[in-house]
Formats: sequence, C-alpha cells, structure tokens
Amino acid sequence: MFLPKYPDSPTPAPAHTHTVADPAAPVQRPAPQISVTTGAVAAVLVGGVVLTALLAAVAVTAISVAVCAVVIRSMLRDQRRR
Repeated sequence: MFLPKYPDSPTPAPAHTHTVADPAAPVQRPAPQISVTTGAVAAVLVGGVVLTALLAAVAVTAISVAVCAVVIRSMLRDQRRR
C-alpha cells in the first residue's frame, strides 16, 4: 500500500551539451527589472497620509485630554481650599 510505484520502463536521462565560452567575450547578464505601477505608488501615498492623519489625531486628543485634566484638577483644588 505504501510502496512506491516505479515506471515500467525508465526513460533515459536527456543528454546535456556543453559549449565552451569565449574568454574574450564580455559576460552578458540581464539587468534586473523593477516595475512599479502607479496604483502601487498611489496606495503607498494614501496609506502614508492616512497613518499620518491618525497619528496627528491621537496626538491632538492626548493633548486635549491632558489640558482638561489639568483644568479639572485646578478647579477641584480651588474648591477644597474654600
């Protein structure tokens, strides 16, 4: 059941042909191609803008909460002194 099944007649290995390169000829290597679409650039820009806006919103909220806390603390301290 778990024994491997071999083909009835094995196929011969393909013959490899080797050519000798000319040592005087320069080596031609394909240049890497990077294709960046406008959609990808737009997505990165929109994502950056959204993340920056969220960070600014969090910073403004934190500052306003801190100011409110200081004002409320000051008001409560003044009421205790009276």
